[in-house]
Amino acid sequence: LPLNANGKVERKALPEPEFAEGKGYEAPQGEMEEALAAIWAEVLGLPRVGRNDNFFELGGHSLLALRLLERMRARGWQAQVRMLFQHPGFAAFAKALAQDTGRPEVQVPAN
Repeated sequence: LPLNANGKVERKALPEPEFAEGKGYEAPQGEMEEALAAIWAEVLGLPRVGRNDNFFELGGHSLLALRLLERMRARGWQAQVRMLFQHPGFAAFAKALAQDTGRPEVQVPAN
């Protein structure tokens, strides 16, 4: 690691990180998934979230999970934090959310 004059890591001299997309990006499908992906991206501070993404692999943790659920509730969606821990993948979480409401697809509340 490159060090500065004080013996600390010189962050500016480090190369930019390279992200390997092992699963590849798959865009959200339908209005519900698009709205949910926008919430995930906002909470996680990312430009986009795809169907193959995992909340915790993207940097999510328990406090961000609570923030996510709070934003979902503001849009009229109800979910328990347990659901996110049981289904951390985006597509699985969206499917569980839809099944929890008893509808094939959760209706997107108008804002």
